[in-house]
Amino acid sequence: MAKTRCPWSEKDDLYKAYHDEEWGVPQHDDLKLFELLNLEGAQAGLSWYTVLVKRENYRKAFDGWDPVKISRYKAARVEKLLQNPGIIRNRLKVEGTVLNARAFLIVQKEFGSFDAYIWQFVGHKPIVNHWKTLSQVPAHTAISDAMSKDLKKRGFKFIGTTICYSFMQATGMVDDHLAHCWRRTG
Repeated sequence: MAKTRCPWSEKDDLYKAYHDEEWGVPQHDDLKLFELLNLEGAQAGLSWYTVLVKRENYRKAFDGWDPVKISRYKAARVEKLLQNPGIIRNRLKVEGTVLNARAFLIVQKEFGSFDAYIWQFVGHKPIVNHWKTLSQVPAHTAISDAMSKDLKKRGFKFIGTTICYSFMQATGMVDDHLAHCWRRTG
């Protein structure tokens, strides 16, 4: 029997797998959170699908999303990344990832983990929404506004409020699966 999913995920099997296995599932692993934050930033001005099909290339290009290694990237490494056709070759986004790694490590040190820091914005538990249609799902909220503002203050790049809300959805900080979706938690 076919599963009823959120309509955006019906594009192809890659999207279906992402929807069914990852999107909206609470994520607490720091490296996974770092990866998703940067991939959401890479999405700016593009579609998530564009980023999703390049995700494995990103993992290889950015040393498995190891923030310690990325924080040490020099100009020559950035130039090499800008020649990699497997990722989005936008200089500001690539350089932003290096800056994000440095800011991420500072947050980890201050809060003990990035997870402890980022989940504080939702009181350390997922917000479960009750949307019936895609048109009801917001592009940002007061929480994503606050998250964006604080991340910017800490030196992060490509983390506007819409990107932060997408990040919240991707990491399960907010459950925006529609009411009819089989993945809905509440």
